[in-house]
Amino acid sequence: MELLAPAGSPEAVCAAVSGGADAIYLGYGSFNARRNAKNFTRQELEEAVSYCHLRDCRVYLTLNTLISDRELSAAVNLAAEAASLGVDAVLVQDLGLARALRTHIPGLPLHASTQMTLHNLDGVRQAAELGMTRAVLSRELSGEAIASICAQSPIEIEVFVHGALCTCYSGQCFFSCVLGGRSGNRGLCAQPCRLPYGWESSADGYPLSLRDLSLSGHLAQLQNMGVACLKLEGRMKRPEYVYIVTSVYAAALREGREPTAGELSRLEAAFSRQGFTDGYFRAHTGSELFGIRKEGEEPRALFAEARAAYSDREVPRVPVRFSAQIHPSCPAELSVSDFEGHAVTVTGSVPEPARTKPLTSQSVADQLAKTGGTFYRCAAAQADVAPELSLPVSALNRLRRQALEELTACRSRRPDPFQVSQFVPAPSLPNRRQPPVLTISLSRMDQLTDELLSLRPGLIYLPVGQAAQSLSQVKAALSGGIRLGALLPRIVWDRELPALAQELSTLREAGVSDALIGTLGLIAPAAALGFTLRGDYGLELYNSESLLLLQAMGFRSATISFELKLAQIRDLSKAIDAELLVYGRLPLMITEHCLIKNHSGICSCEGTHSLIDRKGARFPVLPAPGCRNEIFNALPLYLADKQDDYRSIGLWGARLSFTTETPEECVRITGQYLAADGNRPAELTRGLYYRAVD
Repeated sequence: MELLAPAGSPEAVCAAVSGGADAIYLGYGSFNARRNAKNFTRQELEEAVSYCHLRDCRVYLTLNTLISDRELSAAVNLAAEAASLGVDAVLVQDLGLARALRTHIPGLPLHASTQMTLHNLDGVRQAAELGMTRAVLSRELSGEAIASICAQSPIEIEVFVHGALCTCYSGQCFFSCVLGGRSGNRGLCAQPCRLPYGWESSADGYPLSLRDLSLSGHLAQLQNMGVACLKLEGRMKRPEYVYIVTSVYAAALREGREPTAGELSRLEAAFSRQGFTDGYFRAHTGSELFGIRKEGEEPRALFAEARAAYSDREVPRVPVRFSAQIHPSCPAELSVSDFEGHAVTVTGSVPEPARTKPLTSQSVADQLAKTGGTFYRCAAAQADVAPELSLPVSALNRLRRQALEELTACRSRRPDPFQVSQFVPAPSLPNRRQPPVLTISLSRMDQLTDELLSLRPGLIYLPVGQAAQSLSQVKAALSGGIRLGALLPRIVWDRELPALAQELSTLREAGVSDALIGTLGLIAPAAALGFTLRGDYGLELYNSESLLLLQAMGFRSATISFELKLAQIRDLSKAIDAELLVYGRLPLMITEHCLIKNHSGICSCEGTHSLIDRKGARFPVLPAPGCRNEIFNALPLYLADKQDDYRSIGLWGARLSFTTETPEECVRITGQYLAADGNRPAELTRGLYYRAVD
């Protein structure tokens, strides 16, 4: 298995490589999920790639954020520049950027970031069809789920094994951007999950703060599953931390064991939040997952030891083979080769007749094997030495030094550059001039009333599980000429797919025509049943290229990211119909664990549950399929009095998203939008449509 370590600075590159990393990942420019890290300059990136490649360590560039139309050209050029410097692969989240890179740098390997929310086999297969060579799975998956995906995946699988855990599925968190305008999907998460919250009257706990992950006791399992890469989190961490964590995992992998008790203590001393958790891996999603960082004294001695380890010496990483020829009247000849096909031959002094102790094949081989002080390691050495000859040790050392220097020069040559074509933006298409149709998504079937149907919305999305159990309501709505769609959950593991497929089949047979899909892993089951495919906000559609991609995948419409401003949405080239959320409590998080059960101790999907922050704001916590939870914003998005603004930007659909609303409120609010009612509620938000997101 490859061990992949973080590098948030040039010093961290040295720490990771010295610690034994097989690959590192780093940021260059402003298009990565750790924009606050000390991202690399061009010179630093070039030096890092050269440093790593000489030492048999690969370099992956992170471009794993959402990219706007105005940024796409720069992002593609940045990837091309990094490719010319020799980076081995690029991690991406944005579907449009992935399409652009596949088109304009076709030979560049792409890895699907965990920000793509790949959590089932169909999602991994879809990523492979998009040209990804590796998928980084969601951190919430159990060992059983990972093993199942690995056994059937068409591409490599990468798994996080150590570091910070997000409360929300990566790529589906909007908490930081909605509350503070700093988008986690744009690399600037403010970590609101680490703040205190409460359930009753005050924020007196930390129900969203997870312990750090450690799968240090499961390395053999991961190896047997077929995981290709183990990933360590921590580009924001200091180099000493990087060295300590990397060296512990590297030693365990190298020696075919799990970390020792002493090594685990080093991991915890370097950084932890009340210890570590492997709860997700073991399918335990209770209170053991949670913990906070307790401030204490820095482990100065441990960090000083780490600094000395990666600063003061080279680690012999690169295996080489030596072969010497020493014969009378001929210059001594030495060949050295690595295991990647590089080889050089050098000549030195002419040996003299031995006066005392003659050279032997073994003594020459032993001297050549002394590669200390370099990053080379002698894997084999042989010498063909004629009898009764002498050559000073200094001459042998000089010969070895010259050979390794020339091998280093040979290894430093960059491979042929990738073919790159100039990025051409998507052709500009005229915006629709007709006003958007009103669409509605419901979270409960009791919200589907005759009064709501009488308002004749263009399309109503129903939660698939509840709708399949309420066929009489579904058929009654269909008989009245209302178009219905199935609202699919954003998270569906492989074990849950058979039940979902049956529910979808039931609804399709009843006449439901459309499916609203929020992650890549749910396209296949909906398409197989002939649903009209409509993209939801979970796909993170942020640019024109992503709309072109969905068009090629057979989608009829797409919900544009609510992290964009209205002006940006207006300027998108809309290759397919565009839909936008214009009312509702914006989603903040979706969690694998049940916050409600963790709080109350029992499964309690009924009633209203709300998290309270330090300012007294109440965030509804609702059940999601699979005993998961979704957290929604305290205030509803409301634009009924701003219809001129969103009706003029080329939308096909304007969606009202009903979550906590009563059936009566659903009817009243729908009526307000139909009548363009300016009687707005006392408390509301305009979302992010009028303010820039960092």
